[in-house]
Amino acid sequence: MDVTVAIDCMGGDHGAHVTVPAALGCLARDSLTSMILVGDQDTVHSELRRCGAATHPRLRVRHAAEVVAMDESPALALRSKRDSSMRVAIDLVKEGEAAACVSAGNTGALMAISRFVLKTLPGIDRPAIASVLPTLKDHTYVLDLGANVDCSAEHLLQFGIMGSELVASVENRDRPTIGLLNIGEEDIKGNEVVKRAAELLRQSGLNFYGNVEGDDIYKGTTDVVVCDGFVGNVALKTSEGLAQMLATYLREEFGRSVFTRLAGAIALPVLNAFKRRVDHRRYNGAMLLGLRGIVVKSHGSADAFAFRFAIERAIEEARSGVLAHISDRLALIEKSAA
Repeated sequence: MDVTVAIDCMGGDHGAHVTVPAALGCLARDSLTSMILVGDQDTVHSELRRCGAATHPRLRVRHAAEVVAMDESPALALRSKRDSSMRVAIDLVKEGEAAACVSAGNTGALMAISRFVLKTLPGIDRPAIASVLPTLKDHTYVLDLGANVDCSAEHLLQFGIMGSELVASVENRDRPTIGLLNIGEEDIKGNEVVKRAAELLRQSGLNFYGNVEGDDIYKGTTDVVVCDGFVGNVALKTSEGLAQMLATYLREEFGRSVFTRLAGAIALPVLNAFKRRVDHRRYNGAMLLGLRGIVVKSHGSADAFAFRFAIERAIEEARSGVLAHISDRLALIEKSAA
């Protein structure tokens, strides 16, 4: 299936220096993909020349005169920067010129502009940020990771539906398991919102596993973990901090003396294999689920290797038809509730 992706080339900490090489890498790996590079045309063309790709049959540049700063107010970006690379890339999805948009820019602005331009799917009140995390078994999808700080039980149900259909579509899994993040597995645990959400998930027809705790995320207990954005973002940032701390400890311990450096050299193949398994760059690309279009958010500090994974995630979503699957599931639940 041919897929065209709009790339916000100016977003993130590194801009075109990262986004353009990543887009070219995807084109080299996938002959059925085309790219629209959105941003200042002089900057983008300069980067293309640096990469030795001044012209490409499956690539075109769309000029955008403005850039949304990483610390800019989302409301200001929405109101006053209609010709930003972020806005133009999202507009391309709305107009049907692109099947998906990928940006490493300001998360709040990306969510605000995407919601304003694309609108939400019928039956979805709020979009959610979903991402993939590694587990002992393989990986799991977690949502919401920060878009919605305060959620009702109905919102958590919608997150469960979207997560289930995402995994079913992208992973080709029949009836993915859904876990509700809580402070205990027992039904009596949690606040009233979480308890009510558990009831709704049990009645939904989804493959609801039940409550899961924080350690279940990395055990891979369920295919999908549902939580509100406040809890999800704290869990994500805590995990990132722990990974950085452990990596620092390992470097310090192996560098303490000649003997530990020698031990590190001997263990290098194991350490490299470990690094590949937990390399956060391979899990880059958070999906803004619930919109009438595919938008993927890359980490702002991503390098070209990591940004390529975000683009590939957008391509997977487009090819899997996840938006249609979510809409069909919502319609089925609404019909059964009537």
